[in-house]
Amino acid sequence: MLRLPRKTMFALEAVVDIAYNARPEPVQSKEITRRQGIPQRYLEQVMQQLVHAGVLKGVRGPRGGYTLARERRRITVGEVVRVVDALDREADEEEAADSAGSELGQRVVRPLWNELREEMMLRLDAITLEDLCRRAQAASIRPEGPDRSDFAI
Repeated sequence: MLRLPRKTMFALEAVVDIAYNARPEPVQSKEITRRQGIPQRYLEQVMQQLVHAGVLKGVRGPRGGYTLARERRRITVGEVVRVVDALDREADEEEAADSAGSELGQRVVRPLWNELREEMMLRLDAITLEDLCRRAQAASIRPEGPDRSDFAI
């Protein structure tokens, strides 16, 4: 069974939390940690990568935190997954260099796995943060704070 890596799950939960709970003020990382149970040390690392990738904007200062860099309907789940994957890929490449694998693995199993991954990424690219926020509303999950109407056009 394919499993979603914990880091990827944490990143998605954090970004959806921001999409769902931001407006008009940024969401502070300590709020995300409290609501989602994401370890603070991991959260800051992934948030910075998401800022560098143009998914989030970091806001400094006492009321600082994170906001989406674009409208939530213009950010896909696939984008978030790729940012986290890039972090993990660096460690995997070092490990892969040590163990190249068998010919069967290299020519049959890995290509199959890559095909499946490409299909999954196409599906994730079709799902936006807006879609996930709608799912949260349908699940009767209330955003924290005052009424959070989205006035994006």
